[in-house]
Amino acid sequence: MATASYSAQGFFARFSLAQLGAPVFIIIILAMMVLPLPAFLLDVLFTFNIAISVMVLLVAVNTKKTLDFSVFPTVLLVTTLLRLSLNVASTRIVMLQGHTGPDAAGKVIEAFGQFLVGGNYAVGIIVFAILVVINFVVITKGAGRVAEVSARFTLDAMPGKQMAIDADLNAGLIGEDDARRRRGEIAREAEFFGSMDGASKFVRGDAIAGIIIMLINVVGGLFVGILQHNMDAGAAAKTYTLLTIGDGLVAQVPSLIVSIAAGMVVTRVSDERDIGQQLFGQIFNNWRAFAVTAGIIGLLGLIPGMPNLVFLMLAGLMGWTAWKMMERERSAIPEAVPVAPAPAQESQEASWSDVMPLDVLGLEVGYRLIPLVDKTQDGELLRRIRGIRKKFAQEVGFLVSPVHIRDNLELRPNAYRILLKGVEVGAGEAYPGQLLAINPGRVAGTVAGTPTKDPAFGLPAIWIEAGQREQAQAFGYTVVDASTVVATHLNHLLLNHASELLGRQEVQQLIDHLGKEIPKLAEDLVPKVIPLGTLQKVLQNLLEEGVHIRDVRTIIETVADQAPRTTDPDELTSQVRIALGRAIVQQLYPGNGEVQVISLDPALERLLQQAVSGTAGNASFEPGLADTLVREAAMAAQRQEDLGQPAVLLVPANLRLLLSRFLRRSIPSLRVLAHNEIPENRILKVTSIIGGKT
Repeated sequence: MATASYSAQGFFARFSLAQLGAPVFIIIILAMMVLPLPAFLLDVLFTFNIAISVMVLLVAVNTKKTLDFSVFPTVLLVTTLLRLSLNVASTRIVMLQGHTGPDAAGKVIEAFGQFLVGGNYAVGIIVFAILVVINFVVITKGAGRVAEVSARFTLDAMPGKQMAIDADLNAGLIGEDDARRRRGEIAREAEFFGSMDGASKFVRGDAIAGIIIMLINVVGGLFVGILQHNMDAGAAAKTYTLLTIGDGLVAQVPSLIVSIAAGMVVTRVSDERDIGQQLFGQIFNNWRAFAVTAGIIGLLGLIPGMPNLVFLMLAGLMGWTAWKMMERERSAIPEAVPVAPAPAQESQEASWSDVMPLDVLGLEVGYRLIPLVDKTQDGELLRRIRGIRKKFAQEVGFLVSPVHIRDNLELRPNAYRILLKGVEVGAGEAYPGQLLAINPGRVAGTVAGTPTKDPAFGLPAIWIEAGQREQAQAFGYTVVDASTVVATHLNHLLLNHASELLGRQEVQQLIDHLGKEIPKLAEDLVPKVIPLGTLQKVLQNLLEEGVHIRDVRTIIETVADQAPRTTDPDELTSQVRIALGRAIVQQLYPGNGEVQVISLDPALERLLQQAVSGTAGNASFEPGLADTLVREAAMAAQRQEDLGQPAVLLVPANLRLLLSRFLRRSIPSLRVLAHNEIPENRILKVTSIIGGKT
């Protein structure tokens, strides 16, 4: 016995109360349909049904975000099933015991049949019909339509939202964990509205079932009362109809409450406030609306024949409320404090302190963008710039100089410009409070707004109002706010000018950082083997062609091995690229799939080999050959990008540097790799061949 008791305890210990509660509750609901219940237990269950419906309504009202009540579709099914099982149980007891009196099915049904409709079954039928119409025609149908449209728009907007998350992740604005969480929220949101679209049919079916059950109970009650219990027709009609009406009302009231909760859940807009706070914040916090309404109600109260006292009292109350709200708003505005003029300073002689060094990175903004970069207001753009520098350091391999931000009244109010060593390298406009809807090339419609172009990539875009976000995302636009626009532009320019940002100070800091892990290697290389400037040039050569320098240990070791043979930065760069070949290919072709590349026609390759032979890397091409090479390389690169593949040209090692420098200015997206830079385990596939005519 002790062993059996221990086994039972161990079995139940594996299940929590929450795990056991749901299946047990469902089994009890199903049992109510087939097992007879006493009248007192029916009273308890009907009261519980009303209580749980009120609880669901209160949870829906106090929910701040739709996904905070993501279990609502399941709750809708369970509460509907509970009401239907109670209908079956009450019908059984009404048919069996209805002839004994109005309390045959319990005090709750009697109260709803006697008190709410005054014991008049005709009035009860009318009230029941009105409740069903309100629930079925108005609330349930409206909530179902909203859920259907929300499900469709949510599914259509998923690609745009996913692209926005990827854009924030690539710009360093969010981390992997935040991106994974936001993707999960998008998936849950789509599942929720899809479930609500189907769950709303439960309530609709419940309303229809209520009407049918009422008709069956009335007809069945007359049949049972007259034929089985020898009651006269009038008494049978009154008794069974009142019981049926009470039964219907006690089920329809909770159904109406749950339907209202469903409508609130699907029609609300996600906010940091619950529905009550939104209502009072957006409707009952506008003294102008109160004042105008008070005036209109007051004018109506002066019309002869109207209930003047009621109208004038309400107008006076609303006018007094508007006045108090206006006074509170005025008192909340701080008075301007006069600022004493600064004392005039005597002019001083010029000194070396007046010579200010140029900032490596600068961001100048118009006055309307100042809130985005104001430290006192914890500007959103400041946090994003910090994230960009951190992500740049993690991916590229060195820490860029801080971005010095200042306002410039000479700029347009919404304009900004990005400076590199005092020279403008990028500019654009951003509109705080609005959103930029970027067209990635496959949108399903257009939205109203101000047409423009994405300053970072030049894609067509539209500045839209914040309320148009969902519509734009549903059409396939990538929607970002003003601070993200500026941050993405800055991140794009940092990557494009990475080689210019790597000065000798940054290289020395990189060596010092490496020296903490491998002090001997760092000490022996610089300046004993090669000068710091040569190493800087090698790193800049890599960055110019988009090669990250995170693997600085391999770079240093390769340079140390090759330095006794040559100190030419281009030769050293070629050897480093071979050592970094696996990382270079992985950066362009993630995973272990095929490496799809562009190749040279053998005849063109021989011609270029002849041009390179006997030169020191300064070979020149005949103009016709150069024009053909650029044109066909651009066409091949575009075909690769249309296929979703990186544009990579594979050439012999002695041609790589020459072609890379020649094609880089005309085709920035084209990467030129040498044969010896491709790892042996990667499979090559030539998708295009560039041929030329001399």
